[in-house]
Amino acid sequence: MQTAACFTIVSCLLLSAPAMSLAQEFRPRQVDIQYVEPKNPKLRPVFEEIKKAQALEKLQNLLAPLRLPRRLLIKTEDCDGVSNAWYEEDAVTVCYEFIDDIWKNVPPPQTVGISPIDGLLGPLVDVFLHEVGHAVFDYWQTPLLGREEDAADSFSTYIMLQFDKADSRRLIVGNAHQYRGDIRSPVVVQAQRHFSDVHGTPSQRYYNVLCIAYGADPVLFGDFVTSGRLPKDRAEGCEFEYQQVAHAWAKLVAPHIDQDLKKELHTSWLPPVDAKPVPRTDKSGWRRFLRKN
Repeated sequence: MQTAACFTIVSCLLLSAPAMSLAQEFRPRQVDIQYVEPKNPKLRPVFEEIKKAQALEKLQNLLAPLRLPRRLLIKTEDCDGVSNAWYEEDAVTVCYEFIDDIWKNVPPPQTVGISPIDGLLGPLVDVFLHEVGHAVFDYWQTPLLGREEDAADSFSTYIMLQFDKADSRRLIVGNAHQYRGDIRSPVVVQAQRHFSDVHGTPSQRYYNVLCIAYGADPVLFGDFVTSGRLPKDRAEGCEFEYQQVAHAWAKLVAPHIDQDLKKELHTSWLPPVDAKPVPRTDKSGWRRFLRKN
C-alpha cells in the first residue's frame, strides 16, 4: 500500500510539475538584440544608421510585454548578398541587404500621400514584426487556421494599429508602400510558380494591409477608399476582416501580454514626418519583397 501510495504521489507531482514550471517560465522582457558587424563594407552605412537610430532598442521596448517561455534574439547581419529576413532557432534575423533595399527605394519628397521617412519606417517595422509573429506562434504553439505568412502579416499590421493615430497612419501607409511595384499597373503578369509561394502576392498583401487598417478606423483611413486605392467592394467587408484579426488577437495573443508593463510603455518614438533619410548613393533598383521565411 505504501509503495502504491508513494507511486501515486510521485505521479501526481510529475504530472503537475510541467504545468507549474510552464506558468513560471512565461515572462516579459525576454527579447535580446544584436547588431552584427557587416562583412561587406558597402553595407556599413546601413549598420551605422540603424544602430545610431537605436532601431532594435526601440523594437525591444515595444515587445517587452510579450510573455515568452525562453529568450528571443532579434539581430541584423550581413547575409552574403541575400536580401531576406527569417525566424529560426529562437532568433529573428533581418539582413542588411534587405534593409538596404528598403532604404534605396524610399519615395522621393514630392510623392503625394507619403513622406520619404515613412517609406523607410513602415517596411522596416513591418519586417521585424512579421518575423516576430512567426517566433511567437512557435513559442506559444499558436493554432492557425490558414497560412502562417498571412497570420504574421496580420500580427504586424495589428500592432501598427495600436500606435497613436498619427503614427499608426504613417506606419500603415509606409508598410503598404513596399508593395507599390505591383500596384502601379492595372494589369500584373507573374510567372505561374509565384502563386505557389507561401506568401501572398505583393498585390494581395497590399490590399490586405489597407483593408485591415480601414476596417479598424474608417475615418482615419477613409481616403484609402475615396482615392480608389482600396476598391469599394473589398472595403464593404473590411470591418469584419479587422474584427476577425482583433478576435484572434484577444484569444491567442492578449493572454501572453503583460498588461501592466504594456501600460508603462509608450509607442510614440517615430522621427518627425519631415525627417529626411540619409540618401543612398548606390541605387541598384527594387528587389521584390518575397521573403522565403
